[in-house]
Amino acid sequence: MTEKTIEIRIHGRGGQGSVTAAELLAVAAFEDGWYSQAFPMFGVERRGAPVFAFARMRKHPINLRSQIYEPDYVIVQDATLIDAVDVASGTQSDSLIIINSEKEPAQLEIDAECRIVTVDATGIAMDIIGRPIANTTLLGAFAGLSGEIDVECIKNAVSARFPGKIGETNAEAVRKAFEMTGGGS
Repeated sequence: MTEKTIEIRIHGRGGQGSVTAAELLAVAAFEDGWYSQAFPMFGVERRGAPVFAFARMRKHPINLRSQIYEPDYVIVQDATLIDAVDVASGTQSDSLIIINSEKEPAQLEIDAECRIVTVDATGIAMDIIGRPIANTTLLGAFAGLSGEIDVECIKNAVSARFPGKIGETNAEAVRKAFEMTGGGS
């Protein structure tokens, strides 16, 4: 019996912190007792161009080094990407897509058989961080919705990467998104 590897694909635009989100998730997963890896997929695109980042987590060593084609989870940092990229590509019926949007999932018209959840991560980030940087906020939503990782490990990874006030406010945004998505209930 092979243990399942949890695979996450993060969609964003250049400059939104998709690569940072994947790295933070891998660091948090490691702290939570997982083996983990994170890696980007982008070329020489300019700021604002679509980018992908990936993270894997498993309770045993990970030998696979390819990009992720059938994600368990998809995190979409910018809902405008839905018109430019097939964010549901490779998802299965038990996959989960988390989208940064104020809209309801049905309003986004995504052709997928999996569960789709929207979170106003930008709104949370603006309220707490004071900037529309939603990558860390979406990691809190991921922890709350998936139950795969301890939110304290995500907060610790964020605080270690961004010391001082920046880390504190980002960790608070992680907590808020976690609680808003049912984490800790």
